[in-house]
Amino acid sequence: MQKFLIIQTAFIGDVVLATALAEKLHAFYPGAQIDFLLRKGNENLLKGHPFIQQVMIWDKKNGKYKSLWKLLLQIRKRKYDKVINVQRYGATGFLTAFSGAGQRIGFDKNPFSFFFDKRIRHQMGTGMHLHEIERNLLLIKDFTDTCIYKPRLYPTAEDYVSVKQFKNSRYICIAPASVWFTKQFPTEKWISFINKIESEISVYLIGAPGEKSLCSDIARNAVRDVVDLSGQLSFLQSAALMKDAVMNYVNDSAPMHFASAMNAPVTAVYCSTVPAFGYGPLSDNSNIVEIKDSLPCRPCGLHGYKACPLQHFKCAMNISDEQLLKLLNSEN
Repeated sequence: MQKFLIIQTAFIGDVVLATALAEKLHAFYPGAQIDFLLRKGNENLLKGHPFIQQVMIWDKKNGKYKSLWKLLLQIRKRKYDKVINVQRYGATGFLTAFSGAGQRIGFDKNPFSFFFDKRIRHQMGTGMHLHEIERNLLLIKDFTDTCIYKPRLYPTAEDYVSVKQFKNSRYICIAPASVWFTKQFPTEKWISFINKIESEISVYLIGAPGEKSLCSDIARNAVRDVVDLSGQLSFLQSAALMKDAVMNYVNDSAPMHFASAMNAPVTAVYCSTVPAFGYGPLSDNSNIVEIKDSLPCRPCGLHGYKACPLQHFKCAMNISDEQLLKLLNSEN
């Protein structure tokens, strides 16, 4: 039996995108053991995943290097045939390099890549036109094929039951938050958009517990009814709710990838970043909203900033309500 380990210890959305590797590995090696290493806090994303047997957790915030060493011992003990590292950072490169696996695979930009058995060129840039899942799937191309597999999440039956009460009418989901300020559509812009949505459509705000203040502010200041579900749903419950929405409105952030993994309709609002970085939506019904005119300062960075470097934030402020409403009206 083949034994694979996928390593992705970055953010929530990165883990979701890396599930495309599990989908493809299972398709080619249906009897294989596929394990996944991620950072503590993201493990519930893979709860009940039918193709992933063991989820290993790196606790970065509590004894980071002690936890890393324990993980290395676990990995070596499991004697993997292939370790597939999608990250470009030293810690996971260290785990890969000294994993003892039959084949150690990763990107050439990883500082430990000279220890890898297979180093794949990491291609990123506005002219590359590769999606992140395409970049990741290059790591396993030699023992699979060149076909693209999409990421997927697997909410349980209980997850669907927990959100059933919210599906009694037509609804949209809005995930208004982002880790980065310049990737987040401004609060007042969300409110203005929500106020123009017809009353027959329910509006649900979703987000993590730490995003409660933002969601409460939006719900409180909207002139129509808005249901704030932030902090109440797990990752997979949120995904289950997004599945049947008329539309899901998101930033360039993790909920966009939830929608992709559920093939749910999605409209991604891009402020300081651009889809050309390779992290855009993948659903069959995918839409991108961004400013109509180019700005010489956009994109200002891969991840964004805590504030607009030029203090005008035109990449967000110049997006109109009509751009978002048009995509909702097209679904009516």
